[in-house]
Amino acid sequence: MHSEIAVVGGGAIGATAAADLAAKGFHVTLYEKGDLAAGSSGRAAGVCYDAFADRTDATIGSRSLERFRELSNVFTEWPYVWFAHTDDEKRASAIRRQAKRMRDLGRDVTLVEPTELGERFPGLKTNDINVAAMTHGAGYANTTEYVEVMVDRARQNGASVQTETPVELTTDPPGIVSDGGEQLFDAVLVAGGAHTKRILATGNVSIPMKPYRVQALVTEATPTTESVPMCYDATDSYYFRPYEDGLLIGDGTERVESNPDEWNRAADEEFVEKMRGHLDDRIPDKLEVRDTWAGLCTATPDGDPLFGEIRSGVFVATGFHGHGFMRAPALGEHIAEQILGGDGVSRFDPTRFDGSETFDIIAGMDIE
Repeated sequence: MHSEIAVVGGGAIGATAAADLAAKGFHVTLYEKGDLAAGSSGRAAGVCYDAFADRTDATIGSRSLERFRELSNVFTEWPYVWFAHTDDEKRASAIRRQAKRMRDLGRDVTLVEPTELGERFPGLKTNDINVAAMTHGAGYANTTEYVEVMVDRARQNGASVQTETPVELTTDPPGIVSDGGEQLFDAVLVAGGAHTKRILATGNVSIPMKPYRVQALVTEATPTTESVPMCYDATDSYYFRPYEDGLLIGDGTERVESNPDEWNRAADEEFVEKMRGHLDDRIPDKLEVRDTWAGLCTATPDGDPLFGEIRSGVFVATGFHGHGFMRAPALGEHIAEQILGGDGVSRFDPTRFDGSETFDIIAGMDIE
């Protein structure tokens, strides 16, 4: 059982773990090198669903949705649809198989005829869709507000929150070195997003993780937001969802490793023009671009996260392939329980690698 616990990273998973640990009466110090939610969490799409074809991921997604629904000021319930084009039978077949596996796992997933989809969502063009699947009970969240709510909960239960505080890790025993000196802890959780690998390396802990860049844009206001679901186009590999009074559309995955300290935070013009074309093909309204940005996701060799105890008293949470925010409520809860002596997620055990592995980046939303 641990009593003095450090959490490194003020994003969604770190903030959730800090809140849950503090609520149980433990002394928690949350370190963030910049502002809260300034990294991947603040730039995440905020799409949340439990429609995974794997039992482990589906269970985690379901628990996350349960916790999201408790935050009505942060989370909006909205249908989620993914589809393939009429000339893409490969992905259409994959969606049919996925939908069946999801139903077998108890997920509320149905196949929807394109004409029925268009009648239900008149703001969506469906004439070129081969097959579509829809999950109910999904939704989207304000990512920055979620982090702020979790950090407020942590503070209310006595946690110390230190922003603008870069740190280094020590091991055996676990500790944190900051501008305030070195402090030992009973346990340290490193959930620093794209910086996690470098933070762990300061304590001579190596992991096979690569940050990679993704992009998004948001549109000006449109009535379309009331008449479209959240969507993932499996053929053209992009997603969109309602965002304030417009739409957020994104992907733009770069399958090359990014430097977490030096990367382009603006979207590329080529990406913007490509997304404009997708919107023109899919949405009847002519939509103007309001803002664009880029963020970093994290990849691992096998597509599963590095999640759990990696050294005695040192825990890690990274490598979510773009699915970290949507699973943060459950993952933060689970890692907090593991720190306090509970079981880990065996499939995500970070010690399954030695840290020297080489691998190619695989985007988390590919459907093959």
